[in-house]
Amino acid sequence: MLSLREITPADNAAVGHVVRTVMPEFGCVGEGYSINDPELADMYGSYAADRSAFFVLTDSNGDVVGVGGYAPLAGGDGTVCELRKMYLLSSARGLGGGGMLLARCLRDAAADGYTRMYLETVAAMTTAAGVYDKYGFRPLDGPLGSTGHSACDRFMLRSLV
Repeated sequence: MLSLREITPADNAAVGHVVRTVMPEFGCVGEGYSINDPELADMYGSYAADRSAFFVLTDSNGDVVGVGGYAPLAGGDGTVCELRKMYLLSSARGLGGGGMLLARCLRDAAADGYTRMYLETVAAMTTAAGVYDKYGFRPLDGPLGSTGHSACDRFMLRSLV
């Protein structure tokens, strides 16, 4: 059984492990990918600001098996947030955890006053794209804001109102 909760400082290493395990599975290493973001060293601190949140998905042993959150879109106008670092270990996929994470991010982002949620991903993450589509995200022709993730090749947006 999977459970969802807010990140704590003690989760930082486990969150980094999830991101550093999943991204190479899809060839997402090197410049332009979020695996290199400095915030990975302190995810709890990076999402402690107002209008930001980060969550961890745990298994029945309490181990972190999935992560995801949102924050203001860098270079945005304050009405758009970005879904950030939503990844699940292979052992947690197909169990509904992605939907749990995404639904919580959508709900809390709307409560924080955002009107739209944006995300960037890569074409290789086909299952994730299916989840995003199911939850109402629609493709964009190009990126929004200035995330620094130049290697991403899929961009999506969803209304929160």
